[in-house]
Amino acid sequence: MANTYGIGGTEVKTDANEAFAEIPQNRTLMVEKLTSDPPIKPVVQTGLKTVEEVFDHFKPEVEVEFEDEEGVGTKETLKFGNLGDFGAKGITRQSGFLKDLDTEKDQYVKIVKQLKTNKILKTAITDPEAKQALLDSIRALLTEIEKK
Repeated sequence: MANTYGIGGTEVKTDANEAFAEIPQNRTLMVEKLTSDPPIKPVVQTGLKTVEEVFDHFKPEVEVEFEDEEGVGTKETLKFGNLGDFGAKGITRQSGFLKDLDTEKDQYVKIVKQLKTNKILKTAITDPEAKQALLDSIRALLTEIEKK
Protein backbone atom coordinates (compact mmCIF):
# COMPACT_ATOMS: atom_id res chain seq x y z
CA MET A 1 0.00 0.00 0.00
CA ALA A 2 1.46 3.37 -1.05
CA ASN A 3 1.63 6.24 1.45
CA THR A 4 -0.20 9.49 0.71
CA TYR A 5 1.70 12.64 1.67
CA GLY A 6 0.40 16.19 2.04
CA ILE A 7 2.25 19.48 1.80
CA GLY A 8 5.28 19.46 4.06
CA GLY A 9 5.60 15.69 3.97
CA THR A 10 2.94 15.01 6.59
CA GLU A 11 1.90 11.38 6.32
CA VAL A 12 -1.84 10.86 5.95
CA LYS A 13 -2.84 7.23 6.35
CA THR A 14 -5.89 6.28 4.36
CA ASP A 15 -8.57 4.05 5.78
CA ALA A 16 -10.60 1.96 3.36
CA ASN A 17 -13.65 2.26 5.64
CA GLU A 18 -13.42 6.04 5.92
CA ALA A 19 -16.73 7.57 4.87
CA PHE A 20 -15.55 11.20 4.58
CA ALA A 21 -12.70 12.63 2.57
CA GLU A 22 -10.26 14.86 4.38
CA ILE A 23 -10.70 18.56 3.62
CA PRO A 24 -7.48 20.01 2.18
CA GLN A 25 -5.73 22.40 4.59
CA ASN A 26 -6.08 25.32 2.19
CA ARG A 27 -9.89 25.00 2.24
CA THR A 28 -12.52 25.88 4.78
CA LEU A 29 -15.77 24.05 5.34
CA MET A 30 -18.45 26.39 6.59
CA VAL A 31 -21.81 25.16 7.84
CA GLU A 32 -24.32 27.84 8.74
CA LYS A 33 -28.03 28.51 8.86
CA LEU A 34 -29.10 30.28 5.69
CA THR A 35 -32.02 32.11 7.28
CA SER A 36 -32.68 33.60 10.70
CA ASP A 37 -35.99 31.71 10.99
CA PRO A 38 -35.86 28.09 12.17
CA PRO A 39 -37.51 25.64 9.77
CA ILE A 40 -40.99 24.47 10.71
CA LYS A 41 -40.08 20.99 9.59
CA PRO A 42 -36.53 20.17 8.45
CA VAL A 43 -36.43 19.16 4.80
CA VAL A 44 -33.64 17.44 2.90
CA GLN A 45 -33.17 19.43 -0.30
CA THR A 46 -31.77 17.40 -3.18
CA GLY A 47 -30.77 18.34 -6.70
CA LEU A 48 -28.73 21.41 -5.79
CA LYS A 49 -25.36 20.84 -7.43
CA THR A 50 -23.61 24.21 -7.15
CA VAL A 51 -23.23 26.89 -4.52
CA GLU A 52 -25.11 29.30 -6.79
CA GLU A 53 -28.08 26.91 -6.92
CA VAL A 54 -28.11 26.76 -3.11
CA PHE A 55 -28.16 30.57 -2.89
CA ASP A 56 -30.89 30.80 -5.57
CA HIS A 57 -33.03 28.24 -3.75
CA PHE A 58 -32.67 29.42 -0.14
CA LYS A 59 -32.17 33.18 -0.76
CA PRO A 60 -30.30 33.72 2.53
CA GLU A 61 -30.64 37.05 4.29
CA VAL A 62 -30.11 38.42 7.75
CA GLU A 63 -31.33 41.52 9.54
CA VAL A 64 -28.54 43.36 11.35
CA GLU A 65 -28.50 46.43 13.52
CA PHE A 66 -25.65 48.92 13.28
CA GLU A 67 -24.96 51.52 15.94
CA ASP A 68 -23.39 54.91 15.25
CA GLU A 69 -21.06 56.84 17.56
CA GLU A 70 -24.05 58.39 19.39
CA GLY A 71 -25.61 54.99 20.05
CA VAL A 72 -28.41 55.38 17.50
CA GLY A 73 -29.30 52.04 15.93
CA THR A 74 -29.99 51.44 12.26
CA LYS A 75 -31.52 48.18 11.02
CA GLU A 76 -30.67 46.83 7.58
CA THR A 77 -31.30 43.56 5.79
CA LEU A 78 -28.26 41.97 4.17
CA LYS A 79 -28.90 39.48 1.36
CA PHE A 80 -26.45 36.90 0.11
CA GLY A 81 -26.53 35.78 -3.51
CA ASN A 82 -23.00 34.36 -3.75
CA LEU A 83 -19.91 33.77 -1.62
CA GLY A 84 -18.56 37.24 -2.49
CA ASP A 85 -21.44 38.80 -0.55
CA PHE A 86 -19.92 37.48 2.70
CA GLY A 87 -16.72 39.54 2.36
CA ALA A 88 -16.22 43.07 3.62
CA LYS A 89 -16.76 44.56 0.15
CA GLY A 90 -19.89 42.49 -0.46
CA ILE A 91 -21.48 43.49 2.84
CA THR A 92 -20.45 47.14 2.48
CA ARG A 93 -21.85 47.27 -1.08
CA GLN A 94 -25.39 46.54 0.16
CA SER A 95 -25.37 48.62 3.34
CA GLY A 96 -25.89 52.37 3.27
CA PHE A 97 -24.62 52.66 6.85
CA LEU A 98 -21.38 50.81 6.05
CA LYS A 99 -20.91 52.77 2.80
CA ASP A 100 -21.02 56.00 4.81
CA LEU A 101 -18.50 54.63 7.30
CA ASP A 102 -16.22 53.50 4.47
CA THR A 103 -16.36 56.97 2.89
CA GLU A 104 -15.58 58.53 6.26
CA LYS A 105 -12.64 56.15 6.72
CA ASP A 106 -11.29 57.10 3.29
CA GLN A 107 -11.48 60.79 4.21
CA TYR A 108 -9.57 60.18 7.45
CA VAL A 109 -6.90 58.23 5.54
CA LYS A 110 -6.51 61.20 3.15
CA ILE A 111 -6.21 63.60 6.09
CA VAL A 112 -3.56 61.43 7.75
CA LYS A 113 -1.65 61.26 4.47
CA GLN A 114 -1.72 65.04 4.22
CA LEU A 115 -0.54 65.39 7.81
CA LYS A 116 2.38 63.06 7.09
CA THR A 117 3.46 64.50 3.74
CA ASN A 118 2.41 68.18 3.59
CA LYS A 119 5.35 70.16 5.01
CA ILE A 120 3.46 73.47 5.09
CA LEU A 121 0.62 71.88 7.06
CA LYS A 122 3.10 70.23 9.46
CA THR A 123 4.76 73.59 10.08
CA ALA A 124 1.40 75.30 10.61
CA ILE A 125 0.37 72.72 13.19
CA THR A 126 3.59 73.03 15.19
CA ASP A 127 3.41 76.86 15.37
CA PRO A 128 0.69 77.82 17.91
CA GLU A 129 -0.29 81.05 16.08
CA ALA A 130 -0.44 79.38 12.66
CA LYS A 131 -2.38 76.47 14.16
CA GLN A 132 -4.96 78.84 15.66
CA ALA A 133 -5.29 80.70 12.34
CA LEU A 134 -5.80 77.37 10.52
CA LEU A 135 -8.45 76.28 13.05
CA ASP A 136 -10.23 79.63 12.71
CA SER A 137 -10.26 79.23 8.91
CA ILE A 138 -11.67 75.71 9.20
CA ARG A 139 -14.37 76.86 11.63
CA ALA A 140 -15.31 79.71 9.27
CA LEU A 141 -15.58 77.23 6.37
CA LEU A 142 -17.76 74.90 8.46
CA THR A 143 -20.04 77.78 9.43
CA GLU A 144 -20.36 78.80 5.79
CA ILE A 145 -21.15 75.20 4.72
CA GLU A 146 -23.77 74.81 7.47
CA LYS A 147 -25.54 77.99 6.32
CA LYS A 148 -26.10 76.56 2.83
